[in-house]
Amino acid sequence: MRIKACRKAHFNAAHRLYRKDWSDEKNFEVFGKCNNPNFHGHNYDLTVAVSGEIDPETGYLIDLKILKDHIKTEVEDYMDHKNLNEEVEEFKELNPTAENIAVVIWNRLRKKLDSKYDLEVTLYETPRNFVIYSGE
Repeated sequence: MRIKACRKAHFNAAHRLYRKDWSDEKNFEVFGKCNNPNFHGHNYDLTVAVSGEIDPETGYLIDLKILKDHIKTEVEDYMDHKNLNEEVEEFKELNPTAENIAVVIWNRLRKKLDSKYDLEVTLYETPRNFVIYSGE
């Protein structure tokens, strides 16, 4: 029997959306106020979903404390209250859009979880704007 277990988390971070190889005008045209040279921030909400088979011995899909600990070290400690562009290695050359942040989170968590689990990351940049990434 397949089941999905989820854990919610939260972090705050600043970023600026822009491309170094574009003019200021083009960056503003494409990214608007998210291109603010002084950065801007979001209160990100995150849901991490792990899918797989229930272990008949424990009744668990995964011990959610393990998932909680991985989210804390790989996401919250790593990104919370950071300037993503300047303080998070993956975004030194990668535009920190919600899409790219979700992929980075997925990649960091994927390395920590047993391959028997499917992984899905849902990242809310605002209550109405969110992205979902499952490694595809």
